[in-house]
Amino acid sequence: MMSRSFQRLALAGVLASAGLVIATGPAEAGDTNKPARTVPVRLLSLNDFHGNLEPPTGSSGRMVDENGATVEAGGAAYVATHLKQLSDKNTLKVAQGDLIGATPLISAAFHDEPSVEFLGKVGITTSAVGNHEFDEGYAELKRIMKGGCHPVDGCSPAGEWKGAKYDYIGANVLLKRKSTTAEKEALAALGGQANPNSLRALLKDYGIPALPPVSIRWMNGVPVGFIGLVTQVTPSIVGTEGIKDLEFIDEVKAANVASRLLKLVGVKAQVVLVHEGDQVTPNQSPDACSAVPGAGNRIATQVDAEIDMILSGHSHQAYLCTVTDPKGGQRLYSQGGSFGRVITQIDFQVDTRTRDVVRSSVVADNHVVTRTVTPDPEISAFVQSWKDRVSSVANKPIGNITADITNTAVASGESPLGNLIADGQLASAKSGGNAQIALMNPGGVRTSLTYAGSPAGEGDGVVTYGEAFAVQPFNNLVQVVTLTGAQLKTILEEQFVGGPNKQAFTKILQPSSNFTYTYSTSAPWGSKISDMKIDGVPVTDTQSIRVAANNFLVGGGDAFDTFKQSTDLWSGPLDIDAFAAYFGANSPIAPPTPNHITVVP
Repeated sequence: MMSRSFQRLALAGVLASAGLVIATGPAEAGDTNKPARTVPVRLLSLNDFHGNLEPPTGSSGRMVDENGATVEAGGAAYVATHLKQLSDKNTLKVAQGDLIGATPLISAAFHDEPSVEFLGKVGITTSAVGNHEFDEGYAELKRIMKGGCHPVDGCSPAGEWKGAKYDYIGANVLLKRKSTTAEKEALAALGGQANPNSLRALLKDYGIPALPPVSIRWMNGVPVGFIGLVTQVTPSIVGTEGIKDLEFIDEVKAANVASRLLKLVGVKAQVVLVHEGDQVTPNQSPDACSAVPGAGNRIATQVDAEIDMILSGHSHQAYLCTVTDPKGGQRLYSQGGSFGRVITQIDFQVDTRTRDVVRSSVVADNHVVTRTVTPDPEISAFVQSWKDRVSSVANKPIGNITADITNTAVASGESPLGNLIADGQLASAKSGGNAQIALMNPGGVRTSLTYAGSPAGEGDGVVTYGEAFAVQPFNNLVQVVTLTGAQLKTILEEQFVGGPNKQAFTKILQPSSNFTYTYSTSAPWGSKISDMKIDGVPVTDTQSIRVAANNFLVGGGDAFDTFKQSTDLWSGPLDIDAFAAYFGANSPIAPPTPNHITVVP
């Protein structure tokens, strides 16, 4: 088995310079009637692992199986066992992104090196990048890929990081460079082998990839080409500073360019690994085609007909579908849930003469990663070693709660935990940043706080640092900016679809308890928000308001574009530190009542 990834995408010269041109051509006339000889290939895929080395808990650790039963699922040692049971000599293991980022403390405390090492240990060979691979920026992603100690925190307890053992690929992630600079870099990378005129034409239409766009793996004498893609809305859902030198182009356009390149060098068996997917009808079998057509389906149906299957991610759902390609052919479109709870198995035959997938042979199965098997002893020991390293931090109590504080939204869209986080951010930013209110993005509230004690033995009602980190795992900064009352109203309008910010779905910001307002469900966009008050005092359009939020929102994340018009930026503590400090100052904390937003018809 052989693997290479490609640093530049420019005609066949790219692969020629890497020694990967595959001799191919039409079959001789006398061979056209010979029976096709095929070889088997098996793919095992994961998506959206999010560093869940330990078995995930609560609803995140449960999965509906093929029989309709809800079972406990996930955990690295169980993933390893299931992968071993499902693997044979024809197997390639791949992934569809978000393997890291938004991870539990056991992984996040060490910049996700433990998770990447685990995935290498179990044999993942190629993965698309997901949006969360960019949480700490492009430079940090390159360090994860290539190795080296963290530039601020230094080496982990395991020593210098050696780099990922698998390829990260992303054909639609491009560098923002002037064309002349791009041409020189591409020509240099190709050793002068590419035709400059052809290269210029390609760069004009496409660009210079920031990551390897494709990866080729050999199995049973045939090459299988993988094309990596990440959702093109990545800039709106990660911090902007770390990706300021990148652009994320349309997934279909990038996939089609990569497909043509693979075809030029004889790679006909083509698989898209895409970090974009669709929602599903709830509580269906993981083997059902329950996906509701959306962004993932658009990609799956529109990418070049040469592409044989589309393995997706991002939406954290499990489905197995057959879709129609642009030439009327049928191909697989699948996803395998999240958090290591499902492994997707795809078996197919490749014709050794045409080197293409025999699509009629494709059979797919989503296997739930049950915990009824024996956990892999090597991986169990590996996970325990990192759990021991982080335990002194994770198990440290930071405060107490009187009952569960959930991230479940009420009818208005606010949640008790979202309000609590906003109150904590406001408290942390009053003295230094002169904050008057705070707003929290709902997607950043990752799980609930439960009253019952954990297996760590801290006791009922005790909140540990690790539990608080699971709620807010992104290490965002609390920042304060100045907005006018009119700008604040526009930001609240931007919670809803229909505006120029192109919000994909309603996202209700979580307000601090001293800020109230009303929204109308029937009013047109731009006229939904009314009766804004701070500490009971009406807000006027012209007044200046100091608003606390995390740096993700302040940078315009989640399509809240008006935040980028703010002034007088002040940066405070990390959000997790603000949260912990609030617990230390206010425990025991009762669940806040989420009644700060009034909804009218």
